Amino acid sequence: MATLELQNLHVSLEDGTEIVKGVDLKVASGEVHAIMGPNGSGKSTLAYAIAGHPAYEITDGKILLDGRDMTEAEADERAQAGLFLAFQYPHAIPGVTVTNFLRQAINAVRKARNGGVEDPIPVPEFRKTFLAQMDRLKVSRELASRYLNDGFSGGEKKRVEILQMAMLEPKIAVLDETDSGLDIDALKVVAGGVKALVGPDMGALVITHYQRILNYIEPDFVHVFVGGRIVEEGGPELAGKLEASGYEEWETDPEGVPA
Repeated sequence: MATLELQNLHVSLEDGTEIVKGVDLKVASGEVHAIMGPNGSGKSTLAYAIAGHPAYEITDGKILLDGRDMTEAEADERAQAGLFLAFQYPHAIPGVTVTNFLRQAINAVRKARNGGVEDPIPVPEFRKTFLAQMDRLKVSRELASRYLNDGFSGGEKKRVEILQMAMLEPKIAVLDETDSGLDIDALKVVAGGVKALVGPDMGALVITHYQRILNYIEPDFVHVFVGGRIVEEGGPELAGKLEASGYEEWETDPEGVPA
């Protein structure tokens, strides 16, 4: 069983502004955890810090993956170890096709897991899996030869993010507001792809502002994230409460100071 554990995690911007203010969280394979919070609460900062974005400094606490301390690891080391981040706003990479990007990514992971020795995926195996996953996620085969996310619609970008997740088979996937900008059909496909992958070999941390995606991926645990902290935890019923009443009751701390 894979486990991602955050221990008293504090994260600051490059200018020293603290955004994440002490987060404890444990996500295991087979589990879906949802982090829900208002805009500006630090949810994306938390996601980027987990993934190893260099613009976010971990000033205290630890990030552990299967007990291994990843706090100081580079982003590529974290990805090779089994962490995956689906971006809210995926970037275009002109000059790199979707096919080439995925083959290179898979081979980098295989090399890392083979003790640094090259272990490229056989082309027929890659092609068979790639096309099957594209069809399952309703990603147009025409996109395979196009540059990654270059000129893609919002829905195409998000489906390709989940395609990457399906191909890389991470231990823990973090989805940073993957539902933003999706129409209902694309949302169902993306959510269905995530739901199909969560199981004995993968857990998911779904970061979102709305309950909408959670109608299709029922979380095991919901964490309310306000002011850089987890302020409430519960089961899937908590998501319904948030949809109905919002975050107002948590947006002021006990001293009456806005979070």
